[in-house]
Amino acid sequence: MKQLIALFTIAVVLSSCKTKTDPKPEAKAEAVAQTENWIYLFDGVTTNGWRAYNGDVLPPGWVVKDSVLTFDTELGLEQDYTGGKDIIYGLEEFDNFELYVEWKLPKGGNSGIFYHLKEGVPNEGPSTISPEYQLIDDENYDKIHDLTEYNMSLGHTENPSKLQPLQQTASDYAMHVADPKQKVLNPVGEWNSSKIVFTPEQVEHWLNGKKVLSFVPWSKDWYEKKNSGKWKNAENYGRFKTGYIGFQDHSSPIWFKNIKIRKL
Repeated sequence: MKQLIALFTIAVVLSSCKTKTDPKPEAKAEAVAQTENWIYLFDGVTTNGWRAYNGDVLPPGWVVKDSVLTFDTELGLEQDYTGGKDIIYGLEEFDNFELYVEWKLPKGGNSGIFYHLKEGVPNEGPSTISPEYQLIDDENYDKIHDLTEYNMSLGHTENPSKLQPLQQTASDYAMHVADPKQKVLNPVGEWNSSKIVFTPEQVEHWLNGKKVLSFVPWSKDWYEKKNSGKWKNAENYGRFKTGYIGFQDHSSPIWFKNIKIRKL
């Protein structure tokens, strides 16, 4: 009898474990679908799909090193090249999306993530057309670079030598400030992860797994910020509802990996 009771108890425990750990078939299917919906923009081996903004090939300096899409400033300076060094994933334009990327910067580094970027706009470049998820060394940038004149020209008269909140990592550059209370930014030289979720109803900026910013594009508040700040004279800033994903060259090394996007 004791043996029967023991066997019955084991059977109940195993059945309970199976019930708790095995997801329903529909949950499994949803998980697989979510995985399959990702489009990987970088395969870790080649630079397929990537090219210069308004160009046919990658600018010098952009290479794959150790399975990472890298901007090597020394390589970039070795060649006679006069074009811009911002790059785009040129195989497809995206409208509503969830973009995920991992990145790291050196001390004093600066870059950014562009979206809804259009080519062929006369006399304009990515920064005056595309919104930008800012990537920068919050801790050291203003210790290495003199920002006083630049910030004064934008009306930042309080502590103009300092990196302003609108210029810091995960902010919608010169438009919306990332919440400093939610930001967890890893030190220079260490990997960070960023996510941008874009829909006409709401844009979200995430940093290292935490949402640090949300705003409504093309809303009354959005236009007030656009028309009173850095982009007040940039007619094409943020106007396009579809476009390319791009990365900014700001004359400093930068590393990107695990670049993927999902259409919404």
